Amino acid sequence: MFTITSHTEAIKKFALPFNTSGDFTPLLTAIGESRVVLLGEASHGTSEFYKVRAELTKRLIEEKGFTLISVEGDWPSTQRVNRFIKGYDTDLNKQNVLNVFERWPTWMWANEEISELIMWLEKHNKQLKDNRKIGFYGIDVYSLWESLDEVINYLRKTNPEGTDMAFAKKAISCFEPFNRHPETYAFSSIHISDACVEEVTKLVSSIRTNEKQYEDKEEAHLNLKINALVAQNAEEYYRAMIRSDELSWNVRDEHMVEAINEIMDYHGKDSKIIIWAHNTHIGDASATDMKKEGLTNVGEILRMQNKRENVFSVGFGTHSGEVIAADEWGTTPKRMIVPPARKDSWEDMLHGVEASDKLLIFDEVNRTFFNDWVGHRAIGVVYNPDFEAYGNYVPSRIGSRYDAFIYINKTNAISPID
Repeated sequence: MFTITSHTEAIKKFALPFNTSGDFTPLLTAIGESRVVLLGEASHGTSEFYKVRAELTKRLIEEKGFTLISVEGDWPSTQRVNRFIKGYDTDLNKQNVLNVFERWPTWMWANEEISELIMWLEKHNKQLKDNRKIGFYGIDVYSLWESLDEVINYLRKTNPEGTDMAFAKKAISCFEPFNRHPETYAFSSIHISDACVEEVTKLVSSIRTNEKQYEDKEEAHLNLKINALVAQNAEEYYRAMIRSDELSWNVRDEHMVEAINEIMDYHGKDSKIIIWAHNTHIGDASATDMKKEGLTNVGEILRMQNKRENVFSVGFGTHSGEVIAADEWGTTPKRMIVPPARKDSWEDMLHGVEASDKLLIFDEVNRTFFNDWVGHRAIGVVYNPDFEAYGNYVPSRIGSRYDAFIYINKTNAISPID
């Protein structure tokens, strides 16, 4: 029997080396037969987070039979990638497939690290039957107008005189006065009793009623349903944004879960999905200070909806290095220095026990040693390194927030594609 009296001792006892591809093996063993694997990141601009997630994704596909990837991105843009890797669109190629990511922050998905994964998926899919090809799907909620455009364009080709088209036209007409500016709609909704709620609700209901008539081999049915769902939930998100940060956060993460469940339902009860999103989305919110603010997230909801052994979440962290981020929302991103982690944070303690990359896998034996409330770094797309010690650390019980934690001691910025 051993006695552990500090976090440092716990790290020394339980941390595994993480330097070669062989070091993934204990993690894959721990994932076991889980059907949902969530892969986080401590920033949206760190190369190693993307590369490690890509390598782990490939092994989950090859060794564990995963066929679905969902990411913190817009559905319409990722559908173009999905159609490329499945061979549905011949006009897409290596040079232009990532140009579809036009919404700021474009570097999240239009980067060299993702390009390499996309090319691997396209090549891998050529060896598979259609029903086993790997899918790539966006689960975010921001693409209100783009998703409505997708609905209109599809119905114009397939059912131009139908009830669904009538509802789609009413929905997009309701939003037209706001000139495709979500913020304008959000502010205006304060003075509108029902805003455009009724129009998008009727559209989603009608499409669900008539969904069988849209089935085809290229996922048209799923594409139509998710785009309508995005329109409905984006309307709620932008309306909530003005009223409460907490409410809009919850609407967004609840939408992500709803989209994940729709994707899995479409592909069958035995489907297995990999989810790429920031730590703040995939790590269980109840093990952070988000809980006292009334916030939930994807990781917490999926744990509640599924058997515990079916959901496995992997968090990421770094001590120092570089990152791509912006000074303000919507401005040009740049390479920034990530300063050494704040003293006594999880990242600082992991660095203190040899300055090397590490893997922690939490189980019933060791979880308790990592369940104190300690600061855990989170970097967003807007970042100011000079002030990060005051606002970039989330008090977290990482042993409960995640099922495993990958620590990269020194990291580099991703390589955005112009």
